[in-house]
Amino acid sequence: MAYDVRFISQADVESLGISMKEVMDGVETGWRMNGEGKTELPAKIGIHPRGNCYIHAMPCWIGGDTDMAGMKWVAGFPMNLEKRLPYNNGIFVLNDTETGVVKAIMDCNWMTTWRTGAAAGLGAKYFAAPDSAVVAVIGLGTIGKITLRAFKEVLPAMKYIKIYDPIAEQYGRFIDEMGELLPGVEFIKCGSVRDACADADVVTSCAPILDQPRRSVSADMLKENVCCITSDYDSTLCADTVSGGRSFVCDDRGQYLWTQEHGVYFQNGYPLAEGIYADMGEIIAGKKPPVLEGRRVCLFMGIASHDVMTAKLILEKAAEKNAGTMLKL
Repeated sequence: MAYDVRFISQADVESLGISMKEVMDGVETGWRMNGEGKTELPAKIGIHPRGNCYIHAMPCWIGGDTDMAGMKWVAGFPMNLEKRLPYNNGIFVLNDTETGVVKAIMDCNWMTTWRTGAAAGLGAKYFAAPDSAVVAVIGLGTIGKITLRAFKEVLPAMKYIKIYDPIAEQYGRFIDEMGELLPGVEFIKCGSVRDACADADVVTSCAPILDQPRRSVSADMLKENVCCITSDYDSTLCADTVSGGRSFVCDDRGQYLWTQEHGVYFQNGYPLAEGIYADMGEIIAGKKPPVLEGRRVCLFMGIASHDVMTAKLILEKAAEKNAGTMLKL
């Protein structure tokens, strides 16, 4: 028996005018529900058809008043940047929790980008000093830009943005786009990772995810009191940076340890179970207090609760505006 499904393309999503604050509110709610034990959130599983590439399946159910379920099928292929294709792409499927039938099929490229930035912004909300004035961005691609957009929501004292990327052309593109968003901020081009990190209150790394990375941000580059937020797994922050500070926080304890146990990521000195101060669900649910002194590291892999909450927001907005295309499945 056929039934109606709303198909929402990337162009449809972009037409909805969703704000970063709305995405951050949704991601924060999903994290809190996870911390309260009201989600079913298995670790992402994946296949790896090429080196440094992945295609992941990310299912999640969020209970309580939200009561939404869905799964993202997302690919990350670093070499796509040379082919003028998106690094991340895929689809998200949202299911009705009463019947299991598909309610919506939507692009997940916009979703993945914006919820990744939203998560980093929430890391800054809880772990960065409120008066943080100097921010370093390592990696000036799409995730670097969206992370800075989220920082704008939670770091009102930002005055200097120190930027670094190994690709020289990225500097101009980054400043042109982000300068319009942050007209009162000075952008400082840096010739090395060390120069970018010097004196930074917040350091965020947004490089491609690699299975054999050359990590570049070591502890000796950083101030004593600094918040480090990484959205690139273990590609950028050296082991002494993540393991030798006051606190190490991941987005989901179970997913981090499951990923580490499989022997590719978070190896060579990265924290084991006893080195995890908390995950963000525990922080937002109030089970552990944030740490605001010393070196604090937030490592965010991206979890499916972020996607479900963002998909919920997209579907609600699309239904209000009658956006997308109704299909028979």
